[in-house]
Amino acid sequence: MSTATTTAPTAPVGDGSLNLRGQTLGRPVLGAIAAGAVVLTLLLYLVTSIHSRIQFVLIALILFGIGQTIASVMVEGSRRARDRLVTSAVFGSFLLALIPLLAIIISVVTRGAERLDGNFLTHSMRSINAREAGGGVYHAIIGTLEQVGLASVMAVPFGLLVAIYLVEYGTGRISRLISFFVDVLTGLPSIIAGLFVLGFWILALGQSFSGFAGALALTILMIPVVVRSAEEMLKLVPDELREASYALGVARWRTILKVVLPTALPGIVTGVMLAVARVAGETAPLLLTVFGANSINFNPFSGEQSALPLYIYSQAGQPQQVAIDRAWAAALTLIIIIMLLNLLARLVARRATIK
Repeated sequence: MSTATTTAPTAPVGDGSLNLRGQTLGRPVLGAIAAGAVVLTLLLYLVTSIHSRIQFVLIALILFGIGQTIASVMVEGSRRARDRLVTSAVFGSFLLALIPLLAIIISVVTRGAERLDGNFLTHSMRSINAREAGGGVYHAIIGTLEQVGLASVMAVPFGLLVAIYLVEYGTGRISRLISFFVDVLTGLPSIIAGLFVLGFWILALGQSFSGFAGALALTILMIPVVVRSAEEMLKLVPDELREASYALGVARWRTILKVVLPTALPGIVTGVMLAVARVAGETAPLLLTVFGANSINFNPFSGEQSALPLYIYSQAGQPQQVAIDRAWAAALTLIIIIMLLNLLARLVARRATIK
């Protein structure tokens, strides 16, 4: 009887090279790559004509992405390197999109806070010359709140009903036609809405310039935003909720009212606030319909009225520094009002959803 002997394979003798495969890039390595990217960008900043902060950030992000990709290929493999590259590209795009937004907010806050005070918020521009340092924005705040409020009262119910029809009832040509016109209105330039109200409401029907005329133009701009946002939120409501309600013998209209709308309410409120934020800053349609005024007018149905966008436009067009300061303060006021309305709407929607 013979016994077979087997010899275990011997491991290959290393050639002295360093094999980093299978390892992971740690935070110290990524930090070193980021520091190297910043140093290289500083060198380029010194020896070239690059003096923009945005260019500095962009070049540093590109160099960091290149360095991270090369290191990841050497250590982690090409698959992980591609993942890191895409992640860096997404994060870098987010930062680049955030930079102009932060720059705008910082500029408005720093320059607007210098002029914003109680006197500015409680006085109008009546009998105030553009060269004078007094005056305020109270009349423009009243106009903006009334015009946007009237536009919301007209646009939100109509847009919500259209969205309900498209999601719950519309299946034929009519629904496709409505969707087509909503898409057309979504891309409608704001000045076209102002021209339509000017030609039809003011010139053809003989009505005067007023806050209500401006609200009509803003309504045209709000409707497609409300329709599309409400439509998408209603589509997200699970069909199981509808079917459970129908199984209990509840009518369709009552199911929509008691089940579908409360479920989609937070998203609908968000869409409405997006529409409000859009029309609150519109200037072109108000120039053609509201016309502007320097005194307080509490009646939006009679007489010319001011608004914050019109106030900013008129003050920013003046060469005097005091007028430009008023424009910055009015811009900050508009941002604060939109933020407060947004917070208020979210609180109301949250309480309604809990109930």
